[in-house]
Amino acid sequence: MKLDVNAKLVDFDGDESTPLLWVLRDHLNITTPKFGCGAGLCGACTVHIDGQAIRSCVTPASAATGKKVTTLEGLPPAIAKPIQDAWIAESVPQCGYCQCGQMMSAAALLSTNKNPTDEQITEAMDGNICRCFTYSRIRRAIVQAAKNIA
Repeated sequence: MKLDVNAKLVDFDGDESTPLLWVLRDHLNITTPKFGCGAGLCGACTVHIDGQAIRSCVTPASAATGKKVTTLEGLPPAIAKPIQDAWIAESVPQCGYCQCGQMMSAAALLSTNKNPTDEQITEAMDGNICRCFTYSRIRRAIVQAAKNIA
């Protein structure tokens, strides 16, 4: 099957029920989506399919056929740079394991909502678990990034 990953067409000739996470990590060597829980509950594996944040550990590769898959590396600079700058300014990461998933969920929100309310941020980030409990810094970073997205 052909997959559109970060605006590049790639071939995957494995089992179409293979979780997208393993296609990205094991076959395409894209390691920003992390394996966390394997049940779609922690958010470490978050990527976008057609702009929507999804859990790649429970999404079969076949679900991405004919759609655009985006990982952290493929985010448009107009979204990626403000988020990255805000994450650094707010000293968000501690261990860093969950941060790619956190940033991908934030990017999905900020791509469609340049001025999210606290409730909208909470809803968009629901299910992204941070073992280091940096939730207040993540929230501040999202608010800051929103101000810098054109």
